[in-house]
Amino acid sequence: MLAAAGALNTLAFTPFTLWWLPFFTLALLVIAIHHARHWRQALLAGFCFGLGWFGVGISWVHVSIDQFGGLPLIASLGLMALLVAYLALFPALAAILSYWLSNTARNTGYFSLLIFAASWTTAEWLRSFFLTGFPWLSLGYSQTSAGLAAYAPLIGETGITFMLATVAAALARLYLPGAVIKRVTPVVLAALVIATAPLLDSLRGWQYSDRSVNVVMIQGNIKQALRWQPEQEWPTMLKYLDLTRPHFSTADIIIWPEAAIPQLEPLAEVFLDNLNKAAFYNNTALITGILDYHSATEQAWNNLIVLGKDRASATEGHYFYGHANRFSKHHLLPVGEFVPFENWLRALAPIFDLPMSSFSRGSYVQPNLLANDYQLLSAICFEIAFPRQIRANLTNQTDFILTVSNDAWFGDSIGPHQHLQIARMRAREFGKPVLRATNNGITATINPDGSVRQRLPQFQEAVLSDTVPLSAGRTGYARFGDWPLALCCLLIFVLAGLRRSY
Repeated sequence: MLAAAGALNTLAFTPFTLWWLPFFTLALLVIAIHHARHWRQALLAGFCFGLGWFGVGISWVHVSIDQFGGLPLIASLGLMALLVAYLALFPALAAILSYWLSNTARNTGYFSLLIFAASWTTAEWLRSFFLTGFPWLSLGYSQTSAGLAAYAPLIGETGITFMLATVAAALARLYLPGAVIKRVTPVVLAALVIATAPLLDSLRGWQYSDRSVNVVMIQGNIKQALRWQPEQEWPTMLKYLDLTRPHFSTADIIIWPEAAIPQLEPLAEVFLDNLNKAAFYNNTALITGILDYHSATEQAWNNLIVLGKDRASATEGHYFYGHANRFSKHHLLPVGEFVPFENWLRALAPIFDLPMSSFSRGSYVQPNLLANDYQLLSAICFEIAFPRQIRANLTNQTDFILTVSNDAWFGDSIGPHQHLQIARMRAREFGKPVLRATNNGITATINPDGSVRQRLPQFQEAVLSDTVPLSAGRTGYARFGDWPLALCCLLIFVLAGLRRSY
């Protein structure tokens, strides 16, 4: 039953968006923890919930393992099972911690709601950084467009997760023994928290400015099987150039997606030099993904670079190989971009020896990209799922959050839809417009309130052209991040520990 409840969580995220569902599925886990008679039962309850949650919710990962990993089906399913089992350990940890701290008469009642919420949030926080982190499907993302969405500028997705867990624990009290008033009161309060959320709009901390930017994003729709074929390098680059030409003179900024140029940067200098000049002569800046490789050090980076105008007043295209107006991906994807214990694993199966799977990390904090006088905070692919990294790179001058990706790895699955939803939450948290450029979808422009302005259909070569309004101001989450929530959880644990001991 708990595995089924966890599996139902998938329907809370895009493209299904049943935002109210996690309040009830998580309530079932709270009830199971309450009825546990031993910590092992609590652990099993959390683990089963996690197996269903991740087994269905990230099933799209198997598309890349199966189609591009070079493994037989039984092996790819086994690898997927290991990943799901690993992720299920975190709700299991939350269940054990909640059970242990609440397993005393002094920690029952209303305080137990906060204990469960703090336990759940802490486990999710650990999931976001342990072994480089995999925060995908955090339950707060289910509230991106409804429910608790208005809290995002104040407390972020992590804070929304805490509130969601608290509300779920309150709902669980309806099915637990006790006086009616004690069971109903927290549910009424939880309902008020959700119902009054839209009233928080005046506290979001940002407002639209009088500035806007003409943005063009190119979606080349290059099949994944062709992306790194040597004979496809020039056809791919020329396709992007052909799609761009009609828009050179109308755009302030043109964006190509992650690794849109399939040649290594040192080998693509002739193409980049001509592209740099074309962008300059048309008074625009062009941002593209490209891989850099230093043969002397045998280091590679997954980069974004700016060509054409860095400043509107520039007298020439400013690009040259090695220039500083670039972003190097920091948060690398395990197996896809680096291989843990690679001396052993690379020999086991083709999936551990994929093309371009040994990158060096960029710095955690890097300057914003400067394009035609606009500053863009960058995140490549998976990095958009890490709000603390985004916050660390946000400045008072940041105009946009830019995220580029290549979701062709995941075919026609729910993965790219979830990826877009994560980008929308970043817009809400920081009150900044988000530009999302991808190889095969979903390319989109996103308002600071998380609403999608325009989006391109998947699996089509297409061009998105939009005049995107800018915002001014700073959200509460941008100012304080997760620190208030972290202190709150710590205080709950300290009080729970003291009450349990005495």
